[in-house]
Amino acid sequence: MPVSTEARLGGQQEFAAALAHYISAGLRVALPGIIQSFNPQAVTCVVQPAIRGKRSDDDGSERSVKLPLLVDVPVVFPRGGGCTLTFPVAAGDECLVIFADRCIDFWWQSGDVQEPVDPRMHDLSDAFALVGPMSQQRKISNISVSATQLRTDDGAAVIELAVGHDISLRTPGRLTASAQGGTVITSPSIILNGNVTINGSLTQGMGDNGGGATLKGPMSVQTDVKAAGISLVSHTHPGVQSGGSNTGRAQ
Repeated sequence: MPVSTEARLGGQQEFAAALAHYISAGLRVALPGIIQSFNPQAVTCVVQPAIRGKRSDDDGSERSVKLPLLVDVPVVFPRGGGCTLTFPVAAGDECLVIFADRCIDFWWQSGDVQEPVDPRMHDLSDAFALVGPMSQQRKISNISVSATQLRTDDGAAVIELAVGHDISLRTPGRLTASAQGGTVITSPSIILNGNVTINGSLTQGMGDNGGGATLKGPMSVQTDVKAAGISLVSHTHPGVQSGGSNTGRAQ
């Protein structure tokens, strides 16, 4: 009995759909993962894919399986022009794993343009890890909608660049800066709220004529004070005599 065109087309379409599904099932593109360990020297990590896979048994049935650990996965940090923004990647961090079209082994070892050492394509072995995606279980809160922030997950320590050009830093911890080449701050006014300790010399001046200084409250000096080169401790007064006359100027 001849097969109708509709039946032939239907069979071909089903076969094409099944073939496309089979091919797609073998292609790795991207999926979420969980960091198991991080190697800061090699800048690689071990990742557990967070989405389970399917495996076909001999009888044609499918079962859910945990995908194998991905090892030596290069970690992607924002980088360019000789500068890099790094993060302390830790076990348990969530990430997005993306898979290269071709084998990356030679490129990973030597950089530059390389031949693929293996004919594999879209394979679990050729992954990159982008740390940052968040599931609802591990998402952070209080994200600013008006400023760029570099912050701890709990939001306690924040460096913020606002749309209005204000820059702020907040931390319950300690702020330490080390600048071997010197520090220059230019501002119409500088306000320091808190006790100030200076381990070194303090020079105050403004242009060739110097500048003024105003202090409120008592001032305690442990050694000596000099004004125009004259010591407060060891200066002398000429023309000393009894009575109500004034002494000469300090020398």
